[in-house]
Formats: sequence, C-alpha cells, structure tokens
Amino acid sequence: MNLRQAFGIDMGTGTVKIFDRSSNRIIKEMNMAAVREPDTLFAVGNKAYELFEKNPNDIRIIEPMQNGRIQDVVMMEALLHTLLKKCGSYVGIMPVMYFSVPLDMTGLERRAYSTIAQKGRFRNSTVYFVEKPIADALAIGIPVQRAQGVMVVNIGEQGTEISVLSRGSIILSRLIGIGGQDFNSSIISEVRKKNNLTISRRTAQRLKFTLPDLQDEKWEGCRVVGIDTNTGLPRDGIVSSRTVTASVENVLKQIGGEISHVLERIPTQTQAAIRDEGIFLSGGSTRIPGANSFLKAHLDYPVATSRYYEYGTVTGLKRIIDHPELRRFAMLSTKRKPIR
Repeated sequence: MNLRQAFGIDMGTGTVKIFDRSSNRIIKEMNMAAVREPDTLFAVGNKAYELFEKNPNDIRIIEPMQNGRIQDVVMMEALLHTLLKKCGSYVGIMPVMYFSVPLDMTGLERRAYSTIAQKGRFRNSTVYFVEKPIADALAIGIPVQRAQGVMVVNIGEQGTEISVLSRGSIILSRLIGIGGQDFNSSIISEVRKKNNLTISRRTAQRLKFTLPDLQDEKWEGCRVVGIDTNTGLPRDGIVSSRTVTASVENVLKQIGGEISHVLERIPTQTQAAIRDEGIFLSGGSTRIPGANSFLKAHLDYPVATSRYYEYGTVTGLKRIIDHPELRRFAMLSTKRKPIR
C-alpha cells in the first residue's frame, strides 16, 4: 500500500482548490493576497477576499494568477503554503504534489511551479503536472483513451479553454480571453444602463447564478444595493431577470462563436465523433441556469455540464491520485524521481 501523502492542486485564476488524500477532502479559497504597505503579507485566500472592494487605504489586493498563469511567484507561494497548512499537519517524508497546468506551459513556468511547491515542509516533495483538459475529462468520466473525439470547454475566471481530445491525446486546444469576469462585467454594465446603479463585482456574481432565464419562462427581480450613477450616493434597486439574462446571453454567444471556430478547424470524422460523444462544460460559470441548453441550441451539438462545476479540474487530479492506472497522464516535473 502506498502511504505517501499526496495533494492535487488546481491554482485557478479566481480560486485555489486543493485535494488532500490523507483527509480525503477538497478545500477551496479565493486566489487573493492582501498586502499591508509597504510589503507585509496581511491575509490570503478568503480573508483577503473579505477586504476586496473595501479598499482600505493601507491594504492592496494582489491576484497572483492571471489568465490561468502565474504572475506573482512570491505571493502564489505564500498563498499556496498557507492553504496547505489548512489541510492538516500530516505531510509525510516525501509528499507528492499533482498540479493542473496550462497545455502550452513554458520551461520557465515549469520551474516556477516547482519553485513554488518545493518549500519548507514540502522541500522533498515530488511534483507532477497534469494538463487541465485531461483532468477535466477524467472528472467528467470520459474514457479518454478510447474516445475518438470529445470536446471539453472549461469556462474559467478570466478565460475559456476549448479542447478537443482523441484517443488519449489533446489534438487541439484554444484559450480565449472570455470568462466568468466577463459575465460579471456585462451584468454590471447592463444594470448601470437600465437601473442607473453601479453594483459591485460580488453582487454581479450573485446575480449571475440566481436570475438568468435563458428559456424566457419567468419574470423575476432581485433587490440589490449599489451607488446611484447620478447622485453618487448609495441606494437600492430592483434588477430584473431580463436584464441579467441579456447580459449572460451576450457572453454565451461569444463563447459559442469561439467553439464554432474550433469545430471548423478539426477533421470531419472528429466532428462526427463529437456530435456522438458531445461537448462537455466545466468551470464555475457553468452553474448559470440553462447555459448548456443555450449553447446546445446555438451550436446544434449535444452539450452537457460537469456535475463538479468549478471543482472539475481538482476532481480529475483526485481521480489520478486515487487510481494508479490513471497516473500515466501525469508528467514528472523533472527526471530525477520515478512515478509510484
């Protein structure tokens, strides 16, 4: 029996998810760090998010990941190891860390992940990389090795990754700069236009998951608090489902258009396989009610949503950790240690 401690880590732009094998649980926290001027780390994760948009004069908020890539190595390292401590005290002698990573990761980025991981209690850890589309597909339950053609669309915080898999390989992947933040920005813009009210990103995020009606079957509203665009004073107002729906549809149409472009670039036999197997959505914004049905009608392809939503990628890492036969999809960060 393999007693080495293992962690599956998805460092997303908006949130960090960590699977801890010893406790068999996944923790999720916001990927933010709060720094008190000049350079003192004040809070990370959810505690840093509590300060977000409150703008204390002596605190600045740092988001260490941008578009799914590490932008601030020092802050990402501090944030990751703070969250790893929350998983528990048991690390073991030689822990193993599985990171989900971008498909086209550079050599410099590979070294950055290893530098971030192998610190303190984890200095003797072994680091493996798993390409994000593969992790998403494994979480969904796609038979990656046998599937002749399947598409996985991960709608992340700042971007959407559209990947085509065939026979265990990723034959095409495209990252577009449209993601969860664009839904939020679209809602903020539409509410400002229709209600003369400026709402926060947090409020837009809440509306995104509660008010859309992509089947045009309901008429509802939600009371929100924001800043009046005319007076600059706080006030409340009612935001209608139609306002939020129009905002969401605009972004979904853009994502659907990008998916269509990818489908046009692949061989006809792979297109036929995807029509049989389907397009699978993953990521936090796939919680938007009716998103899969809307894209199905727009694309004329079967579209299903992963039941794990934003936990899809880390759940794929969990499957790799729990099932040794799937570890062939993990790449060793260096050549010095064999996979076990």
